[in-house]
Amino acid sequence: MLAALLAAGLLLTAVAWLRGAEYDEQYTLFLTGQAARPIWPEGAITAGEIRQLQAGHAGFIAIARDLRDTDVHPPLYFWAVSAWRGLAGDSLFAARLASVLFSVVTLGMVAVIARSMGIPAAPAVLLTVGCYGFAYTGAIARGFALAQMLNVAGVALLAGADRRARRMLGAGMLFGAATFANYLAAFVGCAALLWLALQGRTRSAYPLLLATVGFAVWLPADLWFFLAQRQSRIGQFTPFEPMAALARLGRFAAANVFGGLPLYVDGIARTSVTAALALSLVGMIALVIRRRRHIATPEGRLLLAMATVAPPAGLLLLGAVFDNTPIELRYLAFATPFIGLLLAGTLPRGVRHAVLAIQAIALLGLMTRPETMQPARATAIAATSLVGDGIVLLPYSNDGVGIVGAFAVEASPAMRLLVVRHDASPAEIRAGVSGFPRVVLALLGQDATSRATLPAMRLAFDGPCWRAAGDGFNVLAYDRICGE
Repeated sequence: MLAALLAAGLLLTAVAWLRGAEYDEQYTLFLTGQAARPIWPEGAITAGEIRQLQAGHAGFIAIARDLRDTDVHPPLYFWAVSAWRGLAGDSLFAARLASVLFSVVTLGMVAVIARSMGIPAAPAVLLTVGCYGFAYTGAIARGFALAQMLNVAGVALLAGADRRARRMLGAGMLFGAATFANYLAAFVGCAALLWLALQGRTRSAYPLLLATVGFAVWLPADLWFFLAQRQSRIGQFTPFEPMAALARLGRFAAANVFGGLPLYVDGIARTSVTAALALSLVGMIALVIRRRRHIATPEGRLLLAMATVAPPAGLLLLGAVFDNTPIELRYLAFATPFIGLLLAGTLPRGVRHAVLAIQAIALLGLMTRPETMQPARATAIAATSLVGDGIVLLPYSNDGVGIVGAFAVEASPAMRLLVVRHDASPAEIRAGVSGFPRVVLALLGQDATSRATLPAMRLAFDGPCWRAAGDGFNVLAYDRICGE
């Protein structure tokens, strides 16, 4: 058991170290640093100066105020990572290590649940960390790992035979605290409360009452933030279409367990790998259903099944109600600890080993393959090879920091950058690079605002005074051939 936890911790640390910087992580760094939404200068700024803005330690009140004004998340994770950065340092890797720590604690709770249900604990830990969705969300600087830890700790309290008032109240408070780290963690908490309600039909309803009270304690705080933020990300997701949503849900459900293996091959091989993984997933589900009685207690089987189904069902319901499609792998990852427990408790040993082997290949890709990573690192490398004594132009993003921060983390501290506003004209863009003999366009269209900025960036240097000087991954270089 200890060896499994150690291996999981080392694996998650490797993921945190090897993966390139991501768009969403930058808001974590800026919010807990010097400024949640910096105002970028009209002229050049170095990557090192941008990284310096990510350093520092914002107070809890400042974080709460900025979240209500500028984002759509509750504050618990950001408070925790702000305190953690004060101990571990200001780098992105240091912030990611907080998620690694939360995830290792989560895996310890998975082992506790496994032992209470007669499930082999070490396989449960390995099959959980082997899930691509768990390893990914467990090693990035976002609030998923903390919310996951709180949810799994709550389930661990419910899974034991002890129904004392303190445990039930504590479980409810843990589920509520999870929502204060990530609103979508509520799916698992609500499933657990529903499970308690079903238990109350044959036993006392008192545990449900206590757990509900514990959960409800957090709701006023959630609402205080959510009501201020509810208009912040209108249009973030595409409109809801049932068949398209179900297809997307199926793809991400498979990726949640087996990762992005089809991305590593092309043509008929990609189709074959996709079909094989889909059949494997269907086969595993069939085995879990057929061998469900290998999990000792009916109550435990039901709790794990409900916690597994809750995130995908909740996302579909959310999409239908609000006419959007908020189906992403990282949201479905809240189901992964319970998937790991179900697989460990029901799959024959040989099948478990086969699943672990597939997961190991997927996690190797998570750590090394550019197809699974966002483009900041590869783009920064390409820009470095071309920029010389020139300047790199970056498009403004929806949140103002995602593209700029991720590129700056991956670039040399001395690299000079210009952040191009979404409404900047070609003439204004050219004025911003006055005095530089070469410009490199970083064509990072990762959201609606940045994609709308790219045409003006290209047009600014489509003239007689500029000559194409090279290209690379997401980059175009131009040399000035006229005087100022």
